[in-house]
Amino acid sequence: MSTDRSGSHGDVADAVKVDDTIRVRRPSKVKVLLLNDDYTTMEFVVYVLETVFNKPPAEAVQIMMKVHNEGRGLCGYYSHQVAEAKVATVHAEARSQGFPLRCVIE
Repeated sequence: MSTDRSGSHGDVADAVKVDDTIRVRRPSKVKVLLLNDDYTTMEFVVYVLETVFNKPPAEAVQIMMKVHNEGRGLCGYYSHQVAEAKVATVHAEARSQGFPLRCVIE
């Protein structure tokens, strides 16, 4: 008993096109910014930039001065999940030292 209606087994496979490419998108990046306040010391801001954001000392001082003079400074671009973790770390470290330093995601 034969159920071959098309005459060839290859015809069915040829009729269905399978898209087997996998498209991977990189996660979008967000900005992490430090905000100026009147209480957090410049030394602590530099410390945070060096330890949390892995900035070299000269760059940390440059960003700290931007925060001081312009009210905010860019710490870097990160995936949203990493940015949230860094903001939480900054806030926890600042609170443990008695500073109101704020860090935001934009």
